[in-house]
Amino acid sequence: MYGQLARQWCKLELPLQVLQSNSGFYIGTADGDDPVSKESVEYFQTHATAQQALQDGTWTQDVIL
Repeated sequence: MYGQLARQWCKLELPLQVLQSNSGFYIGTADGDDPVSKESVEYFQTHATAQQALQDGTWTQDVIL
């Protein structure tokens, strides 16, 4: 699966992965070590719960109009 926001706004086809910020873990994209997009609406408390949500598809895709 690839990041919709990364594709829409940055014209980059980047795979979804679990990333971390000061607010918690989220599903997003990165180019090397640099984050590109936060794709999930949610923040998760642990890497494991974010990874499980990514695998199960139980996360919400953020949409920026």
